[in-house]
Amino acid sequence: MSHEYYGYTKEELLKHPRIPLIVMEDNPAVFKALAKEMAEEIKRKNGLGENTVFICPVGPVGQYPFFVDMVNEQNISLKNVWFINMDEYLTDDRKWIPKEHPLSFRGFMDRNVYTQIKPELVMSEEQRIFPDPDNPGYIQEVIDRLGGVDICFGGIGINGHVAFNEADASKTPEEFLQLPTRVLPISPETRAINSVGDLNGALEDMPHYCITIGIHEISQAKKIRLGCFRDWHRAVVRRAAYGEKSADFPVSLLQDHPDINLKFTEFVANLP
Repeated sequence: MSHEYYGYTKEELLKHPRIPLIVMEDNPAVFKALAKEMAEEIKRKNGLGENTVFICPVGPVGQYPFFVDMVNEQNISLKNVWFINMDEYLTDDRKWIPKEHPLSFRGFMDRNVYTQIKPELVMSEEQRIFPDPDNPGYIQEVIDRLGGVDICFGGIGINGHVAFNEADASKTPEEFLQLPTRVLPISPETRAINSVGDLNGALEDMPHYCITIGIHEISQAKKIRLGCFRDWHRAVVRRAAYGEKSADFPVSLLQDHPDINLKFTEFVANLP
């Protein structure tokens, strides 16, 4: 069965989407916009004397160089900021892959974010949080203790997953939206597309397991900001904006969120 929305022109795509859509010139424009929203929210919360809590991805990652520059150039203190990263790859015995592994999200954040920020501005290590397969409930504990998540940033996977909340057609939308932080196998589709993006197609070296923040924690964030910029995001964006709500395409379950938007490039907006 074919779906009409996959053939929508840019004009048709923007007519009546179920998720607010923002088309931007190119990849840097999308990444700069995400970084600016990160920096502005932190400055706003700092001005109020309040904590800032973000759920952060490693993918997309193009926002981080811009964010690091903004923090360093504007001397934005991150001392009251918590970054809760979405997910991490696991070994076959369901432990974090080593931080030194080229695919490690923990290693990426250390190398490209935390060590690049002026030491007097960066948050303490206790405020740089990753879901832990040995204590998955800690994520919700932290969120509850801090009073909720201000903004969840992220992308969308090939099968509509946000973080590693893989599609599961056996669940109703209501059941899927209750899924918490957990360990789970990575779907064949996700392993394949990630191997292309991260390992030059070396599928056999892709991890089989991950830990992910639940769609429940994501859906409870006060704001959700998604970014899309790859060629296959053309279809993903169209289904996210016009597809029916289904656990078979998890991002569709966020269509009713009160403060969500999806930023993407002219390249994604326009079909070849």
